[in-house]
Amino acid sequence: MKKIVLVALLLVLVGCETAYYNAWERVGVHKRDILVDRIEDTQDAQEATQEQFKDALEQYRAAVNFDGGDLEKIYNKLNAEYEDSVQAAEAISVHIEDVEDVAEDLFDEWEDELAQINSRTLREDSARKLHDTRYKYQQMVKSMRKAEKSVHPVLTTLRDQVLYLKHNLNARAISALKGELTTINSDVNRLILEMQKSIDEANLFIDRIKN
Repeated sequence: MKKIVLVALLLVLVGCETAYYNAWERVGVHKRDILVDRIEDTQDAQEATQEQFKDALEQYRAAVNFDGGDLEKIYNKLNAEYEDSVQAAEAISVHIEDVEDVAEDLFDEWEDELAQINSRTLREDSARKLHDTRYKYQQMVKSMRKAEKSVHPVLTTLRDQVLYLKHNLNARAISALKGELTTINSDVNRLILEMQKSIDEANLFIDRIKN
């Protein structure tokens, strides 16, 4: 019974996806255009993540430099930055998955339609372009996934410190934060660099696929 339900759900999802593409194609928007849009959405999410983690680092520094006052407010601000950072990281993962979905469909369609080209010269030329485009795409996604992974060390450190601070609102807790400042600063800088590399790699791919 479970297998039947699973198959039925899969058919519905495939049907919805096909209808989605067909609807866009009726107004002149093809899978290639959708792929470019989703890559640009991912770039926007990566840029937003760069800014979010810069903000989180600044709030971490503010906590480290705490010198009297309401320590709970410091904790609340740091916790808020951590939660926003988690959401930013999750958004990137969703956008990358969206890119992979449409890219797979585009390449499958391209490969299937090669057989419909009667001219051997045109068919072989199209096949070469497919191979080259797919290779460049794989390099771009590899860069996206590498940038995505760069958030994990920062999130781990932030989570550890937020949880520790939550139950230890005292000067000793602040001292513990100071011990991790160098590490988290380095990790955030690495994150920003990897995000920028990914954004640049995506720009190169977009230029190639548009021309």
